[in-house]
Formats: sequence, structure tokens, C-alpha cells
Amino acid sequence: MNVQPFLIGEGWIEVLDGNDTARDIFLRHYSRYRYADGRQPALFVGPGEKLVLLTADAGAVSAWRRERHRFDNQEGVNCAIFRRETGEVASELLAAAMAIVWQRWPGERLFTFVDPREVEPTWRAGRPTWGHCFYQAGWRYAGITKKRLHILECRPEWVS
Repeated sequence: MNVQPFLIGEGWIEVLDGNDTARDIFLRHYSRYRYADGRQPALFVGPGEKLVLLTADAGAVSAWRRERHRFDNQEGVNCAIFRRETGEVASELLAAAMAIVWQRWPGERLFTFVDPREVEPTWRAGRPTWGHCFYQAGWRYAGITKKRLHILECRPEWVS
């Protein structure tokens, strides 16, 4: 892992897309795109307005993209990646990241996609949930895509 010694403190720190430490964590995320020719671009979030957050202990990364006019009609701020390897409880980290996102883009709907074929379910009340930390942070199920990904969403008024 590529840890940067200047990351001192606690909580989330905003970094640039392409930050070596954030990219190292992203490369271990299931949704990472693997190019057939083996290339690994420096930037990993994608085009447009974005916010990349890294925890001070370099144990988690969160990347958000403001989306308008998507092909699938999902609009708002997309949680493009959330990966916690060490540190605080995932739902608490996610809630703190959401607060930063709403400071940047007040009142925006947040959404993400979870692939139930790639994510291990958490069992609650005898039922599986995929992306459990999102539900714990106030997100709700919003449907399913043509590729069978679960759509989760959160609005500021749902979170205390």
C-alpha cells in the first residue's frame, strides 16, 4: 500500500483524483474496471464534477461524482466508490462522507449501485441485504438496473 505520511489527523481528507493512496485502495474494489490491454490510468473516478475523500489513516476511500442527464435517468451525486479496509465502522465513515458531499452540493440526492453478485450479503432478520453500511447510514432501496444492480439512494431530509 502506498501510504502518504502527510495524512495526519482523523476523518476524511479531500484528495485529488489520481492520488496514489486512494488509487491503491480503489484498485482492490470489486467495481474497478480492468482494461483488456492491462493499462491502469492515473485517474480513476471519471469525468465531471467530483470529490475524492481519503481517511487520514489511509484506511478508506470514497469518491463522488455529480451526475446530470445519465443514460439510466439517475440524477444527483453518485457514490462512485466507497471502500473501507480499516478504521471506523463503515456506516459512520459513510455518514461523515455524506455530510461533506452535502456541504459541496447542498440538497442533492445521493445514489449508488451495488452488485449483489460481487458483494457478500449481511443477514438481518433472516434476510440478506447488500450494501448494508449504506442502509445503516440512512440509504434506501430505489430499484434495480437492467444489469441487475441494486440502486440505493439517500436524500438529506432522510438523515438526522
